[in-house]
Amino acid sequence: MSQSLTLDEIKAPIASVMDDFEKKFRASMKSSVPLLDRITHYIVKRKGKQMRPMFVFLSAGMCGGITEASYRASALIELLHTATLVHDDVVDDSNERRGFFSLNALWKNKIAVLVGDYLLSKGLLLSVDNNDHNLLKIVSGAVKVMSEGELLQIEKARRLDIKEDIYFEIIRQKTASLIASCCACGAASAGSDEETVKQMHRFGECIGIAFQIKDDLFDYGPEGVIGKPTGIDIKESKMTLPLIHALSQTDKSTRRKIINIIKNHNTDDAKVKEVIAFVKQNGGMEYAMSRMTEYKEKAFLLLNGFNDNVYKEKLKDLVRFTIEREL
Repeated sequence: MSQSLTLDEIKAPIASVMDDFEKKFRASMKSSVPLLDRITHYIVKRKGKQMRPMFVFLSAGMCGGITEASYRASALIELLHTATLVHDDVVDDSNERRGFFSLNALWKNKIAVLVGDYLLSKGLLLSVDNNDHNLLKIVSGAVKVMSEGELLQIEKARRLDIKEDIYFEIIRQKTASLIASCCACGAASAGSDEETVKQMHRFGECIGIAFQIKDDLFDYGPEGVIGKPTGIDIKESKMTLPLIHALSQTDKSTRRKIINIIKNHNTDDAKVKEVIAFVKQNGGMEYAMSRMTEYKEKAFLLLNGFNDNVYKEKLKDLVRFTIEREL
């Protein structure tokens, strides 16, 4: 069972590749403007688990081999994704990301927006200068779809009556499209044909959906165990899969009451606990877990046609690591 595997053990076959990538990524952000260099240094310093580059490199390794284009694919995804996060923080007026101050908190909105634009243009130029038009097409498609997903969520969230099909469409666009582009770019950078690239895109999409459902489940997990307090999504009036399913299993008046709490009493801890209890009593957790497992199995089926190698094994381990973390 890979639950006992650490991220470092999963990363082992690509550890030196990841080290090289970090140097190349830092170089790809270089600028002649001292202020910009200070800011990009800050961005690199606060990197997370680096799951996205891991998906690119493991996919490339499984599909034929890691190439220089694989490094550029990872850098492109990181540059464009970081640009969207910087802009998100400005839009959300957020002062913190992953325990660090956001750029807009330290350098104000105007500078943060300009830095986001700079990262976006760096990513575009990295691809154009190296004729990586196939990679640029995949990642630009993901950024477009992510924006559409955000807007769809904003449009639907006002009424708090999101049905399951809309929920899946939103998370496919907002979350899954980025993981899908990592896996597709990995395959493309290894020289795979179009059908294989599409298959890896579908694989990444299934994984991204499973990841998001796991994240939804964390909102109902035991306090403090996961480093994220429970009820955060409820307090932000987010419609997650356990909640959507639980609401579909109850009568109209209970549904009205729960939606009223989410809309008007989401800062009241006792009321939020009431919603959590309601979701658990109405099978929301079990249902979401079954859908998450279904998407994981779908993803693994898509890998059946690939030759067995260490990259394929670690790609599966990375998926398990993320999905089987304890609630």
